[in-house]
Amino acid sequence: MTIKFCGAAQEVTGSAHLITLDSGYQILLDCGLYQGRNKDMARFNETWYFDPKQVDCMILSHAHIDHSGRIPKLVKDGFKGCIHSTHATRSLCAIMLLDSAKIQERDAEYHNKRLKKKKKSKQKPKKPLYVSKDVTDAMNLFAGYGYERWFKISEEVEVFFRDAGHILGSASVTLRITDKNGKQTMVGFSGDIGRPNRPILRDPLPMPEVDYLICESTYGDKDHGGKPGEDEKFLRIIKETCIEKKGKLIIPAFSIGRTQEIVYMLDQMESAGALPKIPVYVDSPLAVNATTVFGAHPECYDNELHEYMLLDDNPFGFNDLTYVKDVSLSKQLNYSHEPCIIISSSGMMNAGRVRHHLANNIENKKNTFLIVGYCSPNTPGGMLKNGIESIKLYGERKMVVADIETMDSFSAHADRTEIMDFIDNQKKGLKKLFLVHGEKDTQEKFVTTLNENGYPDVMIPKLGQEVELK
Repeated sequence: MTIKFCGAAQEVTGSAHLITLDSGYQILLDCGLYQGRNKDMARFNETWYFDPKQVDCMILSHAHIDHSGRIPKLVKDGFKGCIHSTHATRSLCAIMLLDSAKIQERDAEYHNKRLKKKKKSKQKPKKPLYVSKDVTDAMNLFAGYGYERWFKISEEVEVFFRDAGHILGSASVTLRITDKNGKQTMVGFSGDIGRPNRPILRDPLPMPEVDYLICESTYGDKDHGGKPGEDEKFLRIIKETCIEKKGKLIIPAFSIGRTQEIVYMLDQMESAGALPKIPVYVDSPLAVNATTVFGAHPECYDNELHEYMLLDDNPFGFNDLTYVKDVSLSKQLNYSHEPCIIISSSGMMNAGRVRHHLANNIENKKNTFLIVGYCSPNTPGGMLKNGIESIKLYGERKMVVADIETMDSFSAHADRTEIMDFIDNQKKGLKKLFLVHGEKDTQEKFVTTLNENGYPDVMIPKLGQEVELK
């Protein structure tokens, strides 16, 4: 049996890992889109480290685009197997992958229009990775399952989903593999590990004990700030920006998970009478649709949200909140000078409507951009987080005049201590631990921590590397 690391290897995006059994049966864990501007990764989304036609089935840990975003291309390029996921993940993918296709179609159309105007340009016309029809074809291959039950995907393999507490429907994946001689091997894939004591979702649960574990390591070198000061800091930033400076608080947030968490926190503040009377806009059509999906899957909620819903039956809506679908209203927000909060995707500011808000508001000292999660270093969010003084947007160089605030405590990814707690039950029987979904320097620091805590055999695989499991 082998594992080939086909994405998110020394990178925090593009998750894809191929398991090939001794019988030749192939299982693909995740099929994510690379999101970032690393020149070395420029062709990643267009190419494969395997033959899609040869893959027998796929297992999807959760719906985030860096884990699911290439599924329609996989199907377009010949994959015909079943895609196994939780019910909520399937529901989210139905809207997220269609949104991804439409973005690619629009980007290609825009690029090609500009190309026609440049008669001597050496650039080639751009084609989307996939289109809306490919998404429809892919969704026909999905099969949904509940948590905490074993189900069989082949004569050799059983699968077990357990709540990972990362986003709605997220799961860790455990494979129980039985060869022709009756020998059992347990292989685990953490997916993205969520955080305990976060709003909306249940806490992540440790996986069953495994022999080999593929584990995320996004924050393997640090611990997040604690929740006690989180609400207080968030409210302080709101008041300083919108009341004292009379500016805009712009929050780049992924449409799935982060947006709903921020809206829920604002809803609680509004119910408690703590939120100032200022307009709040969720400027993302995908976030609007995703919030509807959240409402359809209360089986994923934690007890705190269920109790809150006894007092407020709509935790994702209040009087001063507007969900923006119409592009004309989105454009009005760009040029409006009223104090307000704008929550817009994407979280790394490398796509979506938030790029327009960034371009139109970054040079105004009244405004604040609040970064509430991980951003790859090469994305606009990552560059702003690291203190860049100017940024190029839509062909223009913009000075960073607005305030930049960061709250990593909002992150849906477990930190160093939380990952260690999540895998603690694996310490005795684990033969090998593979770190994925992390920057290399972060992973190297995490290896030291793991070695010091009783995990002697830890590996940081390279992209395209294949490892035999003995």
